[in-house]
Amino acid sequence: MVEQQIRTWDVLDQDVLDLLFVVRREDYVPTAYRDLAFADLEIPLGDGEKMWTPKMEARVVQELELRPDESVLEIGTGSGYLTALLAARSADVTSVEVLPRLAAEAQAKFKRGGVHNARVETGDGARGYGSAEYDAIVLTGSTPILPDTWLRQLKPGGRLFAVVGDAPVMTARVVRWTAPGAIVTENLFETVIGPLKNAAQPPRFVF
Repeated sequence: MVEQQIRTWDVLDQDVLDLLFVVRREDYVPTAYRDLAFADLEIPLGDGEKMWTPKMEARVVQELELRPDESVLEIGTGSGYLTALLAARSADVTSVEVLPRLAAEAQAKFKRGGVHNARVETGDGARGYGSAEYDAIVLTGSTPILPDTWLRQLKPGGRLFAVVGDAPVMTARVVRWTAPGAIVTENLFETVIGPLKNAAQPPRFVF
């Protein structure tokens, strides 16, 4: 998986590559799909949700450049695997999941796997969540537009990963807080992933 999928997607940070051997992806895959845990595909989680591909998960962890003292907000827990990767690279992760079943299942996986610095909260975080600020924010579903709410929740030096746009044209990007009132956006690659439930929508013309 690492040589054929991950490295070919410009994931070259050795610490991230080593992490993929430490956090067991198969422990987060639904039992029916465990044989496909390392396949280059999105794995169904039920209720229309899917687990990201391994290369996507690894690329996002690399791009965020997390440090051990940083806090992370994740919107869309899903399987909990990306959450566990983020937790292994940071001080703590708050993950918000709109589907109670997925939230409960992920929290149980963290307990079994000894992930003590990640917690799952059930709620709708598609347009912002609470008022706390974070060093890194990850949206695991796409959003047609990126509300300013997210930018206001970044700490100085913070980074945000999001996939922005409508199918079939979406762009994965990292937004960085560089100075008061200064935000730098870097477009990484084009992709298509499922949308966040209740994601913000642009104004539509009515004739």
